[in-house]
Amino acid sequence: MLEKILIANRGEIACRVIATARRMGIATVAVYSDADKDALHVEMADEAVHIGPPAAAESYLLEDRIIEACKKTGAEAVHPGYGFLSERASFAERLAAEGIVFIGPHAEAIRVMGDKIESKKFANEAKVSTVPGVLGTIEDADEAVRIAGEIGYPVMIKASAGGGGKGMRIAWNDAEARDGFDRSKSEAASSFGDDRVFIEKFIENPRHIEIQVLADKHGNAVYLGERECSIQRRNQKVIEEAPSPLLDEATRKAMGEQAVALAKAVGYDSAGTVEFVAGQDRSFYFLEMNTRLQVEHPVTELVTGTDLVEQMIRVAAGEPLTLTQDDVKLDGWAIESRIYAEDPYRNFLPSIGRLVRYRPPREGTHGSITVRNDTGVVEGSEITMFYDPMIAKLVTHAPDRRAAIDAMSDALDECVIDGIAHNVPFLSALMSHPRWREGKLSTGFIAEEYPDGFAHIEPDATAKTVLASVAVAAELNRKERLDHLPGRLKPHPGGLRDDWVVRLGDLRVPVTVISGSAGVPIELELSIDGGNPVKVSSMWAPGAPLWRGEVDGREVSVQVRPVLNGLELSWRGAAATARVFSPAIAALDALMPVKEPPDTSKMLLCPMPGLVISLDVEAGQEVQAGDTLAIVEAMKMENVLKAERDLVVKAVNVAPGDSLAVDAVIMEFE
Repeated sequence: MLEKILIANRGEIACRVIATARRMGIATVAVYSDADKDALHVEMADEAVHIGPPAAAESYLLEDRIIEACKKTGAEAVHPGYGFLSERASFAERLAAEGIVFIGPHAEAIRVMGDKIESKKFANEAKVSTVPGVLGTIEDADEAVRIAGEIGYPVMIKASAGGGGKGMRIAWNDAEARDGFDRSKSEAASSFGDDRVFIEKFIENPRHIEIQVLADKHGNAVYLGERECSIQRRNQKVIEEAPSPLLDEATRKAMGEQAVALAKAVGYDSAGTVEFVAGQDRSFYFLEMNTRLQVEHPVTELVTGTDLVEQMIRVAAGEPLTLTQDDVKLDGWAIESRIYAEDPYRNFLPSIGRLVRYRPPREGTHGSITVRNDTGVVEGSEITMFYDPMIAKLVTHAPDRRAAIDAMSDALDECVIDGIAHNVPFLSALMSHPRWREGKLSTGFIAEEYPDGFAHIEPDATAKTVLASVAVAAELNRKERLDHLPGRLKPHPGGLRDDWVVRLGDLRVPVTVISGSAGVPIELELSIDGGNPVKVSSMWAPGAPLWRGEVDGREVSVQVRPVLNGLELSWRGAAATARVFSPAIAALDALMPVKEPPDTSKMLLCPMPGLVISLDVEAGQEVQAGDTLAIVEAMKMENVLKAERDLVVKAVNVAPGDSLAVDAVIMEFE
């Protein structure tokens, strides 16, 4: 067995690999850039080596620095994680030449399967069903338009070396094919150092289903079930689950055997994933093979009981698989939510800054529910613009899909993050979405269900009851606590006021206190909006970020953040600023004027912190609706900012290469 491995990665996947290596008694070496000198993976590893400036192209993507770190520390092997160097065949070859073990497949498998064009050619030869398309490199935008027309719109323009949604565009007409080619080529060069792109038919209303394979160096290979990854935004997976609600046993077996056949044909010898695009009728086509560990591997681990990182290490050390296909059993259901530093209320634009508060839910198995949180940050960590904006992967496992979804809802409610914008409210809303709960999925789910983007969710009847109850309980608890602080005048001799009005945003909810105590523990009986009595109980005290307790017989975890004269409450994706008034004060509050936001209709504001890549207009120029105004790069994704209507540019306030903060004024219009 290997004695010391270096993890050529960062963030949660580096921490994930270190955790398994530590359990196996293997020493670990972390590498880090200037931006990651205080990162969690650096703290967790036995040793750490600095490899360069923050930009990945000057640190994590430099093969020489990684090899030098191996020699310096005596690391026998390298685990690449995912992204960065994980699918670069030249890196695996260089490690082999230096006598360093690569914890992944051999270089030829990476070269053939890691290249989307070559892998499709290979799959065709291996009699694997593939999506119709042109398996050649597209040289220019004119050729892209010609080929797209031959295949028939819609088409998918994809980077050959792509992944994570980068270098990928859907085109529905010639103009989009031309623009998509330029954007895909540019993003591919920026993210992967390889600007080759190809075109294939885009399957409408498809599902994204992938098969986890595991193979050793002795010719053995098995498949460990499937993962459904259809919930995507901009071709980036958001929620994954195992198994898929679409597949039956026959389809699962057919897809799995095809994936294993492909792996054996290429002599694969590690953990890998064969991705398929599937129709709603359970037809499926080979999409690509990822020759590395996938981001979403935890759901497979939870339903199969197999540690994929451990298996990768054992295979790399030359051990044969101890698993046979008959040993692989799928137990229960697992769901993974990717928690990103992005603002769902601003079209999911990246957010950067410090994690002022980061309190994930408690991990472990409680009854039939398991909660797992793979993360690479701690409270106080910095989310920078240099890397992927992932904060954590929150995973739940339960006996069935509905139970796993409910467990995820509870876990998301308990995930407290402050200091940056994040997508937890969106994930919480998804868990309650009827179509998601029914398993009627497609890769267009988010675009179809949220065509105008994600907006603040107004509390429904249940949420109104929960939030109003918590608001009154918290306010009465606060008053009770103030009454009994040392040095204060003797508390009033009367009981609790009976009548209150809770303002939840624009909603005003009358609440009557029937009976109870507002101290700790809180025990109250309330009537919400004239309804039946609701029992409320909790051990919450002011200052705690989570209000845990029972409302009307239901266990709830409501996030509580103090604001001026009130509390910001959130539960199940619904959030509202709650202020508790006496009826007289509530009547006066209703008369207060509403502060209108400033008019920015004649400005182009930077929607996210990012780098100005290009400016397509100048002062005095007339532009038409839909024309490109500027391109801003954030988190390695190019964001094209277009005119919403016909305009005349009055002034351009930035230049290419400028780093901008969110809401910086890029240009002004007449």
